[in-house]
Amino acid sequence: MKRIIVAVTGASGARYAHSVLERLLAADMTVDLVASAPAQRVAKDEIDGAWTPSEITRQFGARAGQITIHPPDDIGAAIASGSCPVAGMIVVPCSMGTAGRIAAGLSETLIERAADVQLKERRPLVLVVRETPLSTIHLENLLRLARAGATVLPAAPGFYARPQSIDDLLRFVAERAIAAAGLTIARSVEWRGDVAR
Repeated sequence: MKRIIVAVTGASGARYAHSVLERLLAADMTVDLVASAPAQRVAKDEIDGAWTPSEITRQFGARAGQITIHPPDDIGAAIASGSCPVAGMIVVPCSMGTAGRIAAGLSETLIERAADVQLKERRPLVLVVRETPLSTIHLENLLRLARAGATVLPAAPGFYARPQSIDDLLRFVAERAIAAAGLTIARSVEWRGDVAR
């Protein structure tokens, strides 16, 4: 069973995080989940919930046991060390503030430290950025992260599969993020040259 870190930050897009978690759990992966205080605030507004044990159980039922929740200030957590055997990390959604702190090598929170560990250990780090428009500072930080080995994956769903719902759009981005982290799951949309499956 593969183990991956999922971090949720304060950018709009809590439903993207939920969709990523759904797919990882369905693929029998274990997840180390870290949500920032701003992410908790956004979850209240966007999904009428929070990234807490009781809410995780409510949202994911029996599969909630595959998730370990870490407080964002616990820099002593196992995932803060390069010796912790994880497959990589997905930050979804990734705020520009978080991206900037990771790009600068700041590790004041567990999210930043765990991301820094993925870069130094040359493991996949996928940042599902959710901001528009982007300033020059944002673009420079994202370029710096890409050069350091991170995958910058904007929360920009494709439309070639003719999505019928918001869930279809969320699933598209979630599946791309998981694939970018080097994990194999069943994908609902694949381009086959002339038709999307």
